[in-house]
Amino acid sequence: MSLPFSRRTLVIGSIILAIIVLVILSLQQQSIGVDVAQVKRSDLLVTIDDEGQTRLKDVYAVSAPVAGRVRRIDIEAGDPVIASETVLAMFEPSDPAMLDVRSRSEAEAIVRAAEAAVGLGNAEQSRAQAQLDFAQAELNRAVPLAERGTISQATLEQRQLSLLTGQAQRAEAVASLRKVRADLETARATLITAQESETVSADSDDLIPVRAPISGRVLRVLQESEGVVATGTVLMELGDPTELEIEVDLLSTDAVRIKPGDRVIIDDWGGDMPLEGRVRLVEPFGYTKVSALGIEEQRVNVIIDFVSPQSDWQSLGHGYRVETRVVVQDRKNVITIPVSALFRSGESWAVFADDDGTAVLKEITLGERNTMEAEVTGGLEVGDAVILHPSDSIEHGVGIERRVGL
Repeated sequence: MSLPFSRRTLVIGSIILAIIVLVILSLQQQSIGVDVAQVKRSDLLVTIDDEGQTRLKDVYAVSAPVAGRVRRIDIEAGDPVIASETVLAMFEPSDPAMLDVRSRSEAEAIVRAAEAAVGLGNAEQSRAQAQLDFAQAELNRAVPLAERGTISQATLEQRQLSLLTGQAQRAEAVASLRKVRADLETARATLITAQESETVSADSDDLIPVRAPISGRVLRVLQESEGVVATGTVLMELGDPTELEIEVDLLSTDAVRIKPGDRVIIDDWGGDMPLEGRVRLVEPFGYTKVSALGIEEQRVNVIIDFVSPQSDWQSLGHGYRVETRVVVQDRKNVITIPVSALFRSGESWAVFADDDGTAVLKEITLGERNTMEAEVTGGLEVGDAVILHPSDSIEHGVGIERRVGL
């Protein structure tokens, strides 16, 4: 049974009207949910942030004074030491090298040759002395004869020359004798045997003690076990834990903005509260360092002293990681906004402001900024609301709805 015409028309019209309403609603632009923050006045710290490492101002490397056997070192890292009192290690000097049969025979032959050379040198010295005495006597006889005219002046001068020659020959013989005697001593020294060196006990007073050069603590022990070491081998490192500083390698473009005396905030070092520091030195020498991304960067070391009491940071040691923030600007009572609201609009900085539920694009001018906030010098007033993290769907004039209102 079909519906009456009027009722059927009403049903069809209602359906068409519902479709139109749905189309209109779908075409209408819905408000976009956003997070906002208010423009306010606050203090702004402009900092240069980077990771640093603690280090002792002076690290002393204790090395072996002579070649020999070092006794086992019982001192451990962290132990306190007193300058010139604490014995760090004990040394047995190396024994003379042992000689085999052939080497010993050769050494004995060298000694006999040296002894013969000494004998020859004594004979040469005696001969030169005899010639010198004869030349002196000849000259003594010639002088009065020349005065009486018995011998010629040329003969007298010949006698004088013989005396000078004899003196030179004697000096040469004396020097040669000294040389061969020294050679004899060297040859005899090679004949020291291992049996002769064993007469010195390992527990005797010939052990060489190595004492602490400073008062402080042992940082690390590099040679713990007993063994033979060469001269200059590093045994351990010492330092004074109260003399601690921080080394930070900064980009050279950041380092030029830092000067000695700048305040430093030390974070993420493991304690409950940040520590205070002060820049002591910006090193004048830069170097190239490859970053984790493989980019070559020019870096400069900046040295920082602790200002906080030692009791606040005494748990820190040599080589610990810290986060540093060097304060280069301390702006008081300036207009600030979160940096998450900023984006580039052409050549200018801009934000989207909330104007009664409508997003409004505003170009602004900025002063200083840090990683969290930026100083606004124009384009916004205190109390304005700006959209945080604006997405691509935010445009000028679009409707917005606050998710977080301030």
